[in-house]
Amino acid sequence: MTAIRTEHLTHTYSPNTPFQKVAVEDVSIAIEEGEYVGVIGHTGSGKSTLIQHLNGLLAPTSGKVFIGEEDLWADKAKLRSFRFAVGLVFQYPEYQLFGETVYSDIAFGPTNMGLTPDEVDSRVRQAARFVGLTEEKLQKSPFELSGGQKRRVAIAGVLAMDPRVLILDEPTAGLDPKGRDKILGEIREYHQEKKNTILLVSHSMEDIAKNATMALVMNQARLFCYDRVEEVFGRGEELSRMGLAVPQVSRVFLSLAKRGIPIDPRVYTVEAARDEIIRCVKEGRQGK
Repeated sequence: MTAIRTEHLTHTYSPNTPFQKVAVEDVSIAIEEGEYVGVIGHTGSGKSTLIQHLNGLLAPTSGKVFIGEEDLWADKAKLRSFRFAVGLVFQYPEYQLFGETVYSDIAFGPTNMGLTPDEVDSRVRQAARFVGLTEEKLQKSPFELSGGQKRRVAIAGVLAMDPRVLILDEPTAGLDPKGRDKILGEIREYHQEKKNTILLVSHSMEDIAKNATMALVMNQARLFCYDRVEEVFGRGEELSRMGLAVPQVSRVFLSLAKRGIPIDPRVYTVEAARDEIIRCVKEGRQGK
């Protein structure tokens, strides 16, 4: 079943003015429920504009957006419910924290959904568990926490609304490697348990390789491709021409394949590289 679909989606900023700019042009895509999608593109490629259409923060200049089978803009009265169904975590979301306690900040979204106090409490505690926040942390002011902990509070506030689709725009921006790995690990565990749809916008091809199953590539406002991660990284030369760096493992295997070595150029993780090398060695021995 399709979670999100766009049909010929186009968005133009400042139309009919000297500052007119087409940020997204004729994008048609269907993302299935349960997919973990890495959204890739150089700065100015249109990826941030695209994701802001997926929960109605931006309205299309032309084209349509569907959540499930429902047209997002067919009935503006339903727009609020769609925004609960598609949760969007912006870059540096900790700047939006405002509650007196971590608990109240996470509870803000589900409270506005009209849930009962017991339902809100259950949502808050489940979201806190997903991001590794203890009971002690829930009672603190969010402004007493470290940068990484604030980031997790902000993400938990969106998780607490139990969205069908979770979109994260560079959720690890500005964090050290340990903090980045921790947040990405928590998001991965959340996806494995909830089985919902996730879109992860990231400049790090390594992060996409480790976490996503599908990759969506934007280039110059248009959709370049949407495919399995291994197929996308197998097009490393094309990605490089766009200014995107494929994972180091992909670069090595693409180079080996170009030299005529019978190896799969679509390899993009260390684990897959190990398995492919073992396969090649075994086949080489059998061929002797």
